[in-house]
Amino acid sequence: MIKVIVNGANGRMGQETIAAVNQEPGLQLVGQTTAVDDLATLISETKADVVVDFTVPSVVYANTKLILNAGARPVVGTTGLLPQQIEELQQLASERKMGGVIAPNFSMAAVLMMKYAKDAAHYFSNVEIIEWHHEKKIDAPSGTAIKTAQMIEEGFSQKPSPREDQELLSGARGAKHQDIRIHSIRLPGLLAHQEVLFGLPGETLAIRYDSISRAAYMPGVCFACKKVMELDELVYGLDRLL
Repeated sequence: MIKVIVNGANGRMGQETIAAVNQEPGLQLVGQTTAVDDLATLISETKADVVVDFTVPSVVYANTKLILNAGARPVVGTTGLLPQQIEELQQLASERKMGGVIAPNFSMAAVLMMKYAKDAAHYFSNVEIIEWHHEKKIDAPSGTAIKTAQMIEEGFSQKPSPREDQELLSGARGAKHQDIRIHSIRLPGLLAHQEVLFGLPGETLAIRYDSISRAAYMPGVCFACKKVMELDELVYGLDRLL
């Protein structure tokens, strides 16, 4: 039985994860923590194998480092980690020979969306990403959008031609991740949505993902809790576990 702590237990993703872990064969919920709890002490007392982190971007780096130093395996769904921070955490996990995952998105459909976008990038060099999220999501662009852009870059057979955009309003063309434009929308009524738009003369290809319930992420979270027990490294992206 894999012992699991859910960090960020009072949040909506935390509550969904608690319910999912309680129903998943092979997983045992041994703790629920919030910002006021001593996570390191609880890991030691419960001998937790895995800590699932759904907190906020401002503390996710410190949380993940604490989890590794306490001897548990992190399953991190909190976005906002910088590339350098991910590399530092991967180095720490490697030194401790601890498995873990940082996943911008735990949805299987989202993982497939990113995979298909990478495949399409071999044939299309012009692409933009639009992501929609609820108004309470703090970071922009989303971790999923950034991960998608990284995978598309890997899939390019030909880089996009450089172009000069004349923005009449600053930011009108969105953010830019290397060669790819990303546009972020935050509105009530949304949960998590993303569309990758590819264009060639006379045609376009749209690959879209929609999440209408947080339940969509739970199979991936539970899968990750089990899979990290087999790893001795911290990987970035659920696709690395499939």
